[in-house]
Amino acid sequence: MTGSVAMSFGVVLLNAVGAVTGGLAGVAFLISYSSGWTFGLVFFLINIPFYVLSLMRMGVAFTIKTLCVVVMISVLTSVHPLFFSIESIDPFYACILGGMFMGLGMLILFRHRASAGGFGILALFLQDRFRLSAGLVQLGFDAVIVLLALLVAAPMIVLASVSGVVVLNVILAMNHRPGRYLG
Repeated sequence: MTGSVAMSFGVVLLNAVGAVTGGLAGVAFLISYSSGWTFGLVFFLINIPFYVLSLMRMGVAFTIKTLCVVVMISVLTSVHPLFFSIESIDPFYACILGGMFMGLGMLILFRHRASAGGFGILALFLQDRFRLSAGLVQLGFDAVIVLLALLVAAPMIVLASVSGVVVLNVILAMNHRPGRYLG
């Protein structure tokens, strides 16, 4: 629950300034901004194919936990704004804080053998299989997605988004290591 709340709060901060992030959340932002569909609906739908990889490589328990996380994030991104509104926030502050919340949320999820779906599943698989840092793998995916954001967002917002992506991935790279946890 805590990981899902932290991640969804980070998403709300990014959405408030029209920013993006990496991973499938970034893809969901790009589709949401381009189509007018809500982030939550897009995020849920584009995660569906990754459950097959999750079942095959990560197991039933991981897949069920991840499905619950994705549903919670999808719902909470629409629920948070019912309790507060962001009238004004600097894009760099929103992106850095959003990246921090999302990175901490991902750490919590990884610690409990779950993810926010999508590329997080792939990053954990590559870490388990090839001992590649999940944070560095995620950073590679994120770089491509943030560059695509130039198609739907102003360059200054994309630059602010990059700062949030860096914060998120540095948190993962510094704090998540294979074999660190036994849970």
